[in-house]
Amino acid sequence: MRRGHPWLYADAIRRQSHEGPAGNLAVLFDRRRRFLAIGLYDPTSPIRARILHAGQPANINTAWFQSKLTAAYNKRSSLHIDPNTTGYRLVNGENDGLPGLVIDRFASVGVVKIDTPAWLPYLHEFLLPALPRGMPLTQLVLRFSRSIALADRLGYEDGQTILGSIVHRPVTFLENGLCFAADVVSGQKTGFFFDHRENRSRVEKHSPGRQVLNVFSYSGSFSLYAARGGARQVVDLDASQQALAAAAHNFQLNQHIPTVAAAEHSMIANDAFAGLRELAQANRHFDMVIIDPPAMARKASDLEKALAAYRHLVTGGLAVLQPGGILVMASCTGRVTAETFFTLVHQTANEAKRPLKEITRTGHAPDHPVAFKEGAYLKCLFATAG
Repeated sequence: MRRGHPWLYADAIRRQSHEGPAGNLAVLFDRRRRFLAIGLYDPTSPIRARILHAGQPANINTAWFQSKLTAAYNKRSSLHIDPNTTGYRLVNGENDGLPGLVIDRFASVGVVKIDTPAWLPYLHEFLLPALPRGMPLTQLVLRFSRSIALADRLGYEDGQTILGSIVHRPVTFLENGLCFAADVVSGQKTGFFFDHRENRSRVEKHSPGRQVLNVFSYSGSFSLYAARGGARQVVDLDASQQALAAAAHNFQLNQHIPTVAAAEHSMIANDAFAGLRELAQANRHFDMVIIDPPAMARKASDLEKALAAYRHLVTGGLAVLQPGGILVMASCTGRVTAETFFTLVHQTANEAKRPLKEITRTGHAPDHPVAFKEGAYLKCLFATAG
């Protein structure tokens, strides 16, 4: 706690004075009864308290929330003034001192995603009144983590509009001048993955003249950057027909860009593992393969299975990658460290006799600051394959 770690696990508590509902403030003391911190109490989670404030006692009120939100808002000052980017992360949970709370901006629509029901009592009483005046949001949508049970939602619904007129349709926004539509009401997470923004720009720079395969393509964001960068062919591979329809729509939104209009865009509805295997069997090859799977290990017991899945994906990606082509391999599994991930990718490539020459290793976009060890979840490798 004193070093700034934002979580107190249930099995670390020596003694608790009494039980309480989610959202109560937990005041934490050390074994000598010295004040440690104040956190949001959640009896439904192994993370029993999420730390709001440590060091000296403080009043957790509207002014306190406003100071935190304003500090987070000011960190993104370069994004606020960029007319070509109207979608990005405004609050990054623990890493901005507001554990379990994320706010993403989609033009004038904000999405508040919570990982604990402990935030619900604070939404209307403290959080909404504390939003900085400069924050360009006229509507707010509430999204829940899958871990929050229906019984703990205090009458709120996933996708509910909690500020402004009701948000019904996908919301359009700009990222580096490209137009995207996001399903902020029922899409994955908040509806879009802003953490890869810089990686998408890197893909664009490496794309001229290439044939690109985007695995786990979701709404086609990597593909659209590749097309604008001059890729002559882009193939989206995803198991979700809904995601592929969203990708097609995003390409339609950008047909005014000559390189996007010129790129041949096609889609394959299939499981990623089966899709890669079938492409290899059909002798299909690409000059760039992008593999950005969802989180593979939500608990410690899933770790070995996740590592095996990454090995299969690297092997499958290399099987359809031309010699000298670029492999873009990402992991958003927090339980897999960067060292473990990058070592695994290289070892797998060596075993396949396709050694990799690194171009760069990357992590989170700047609007996803990392303030503690577990907050560093995103790893991405750009490399050419022998």
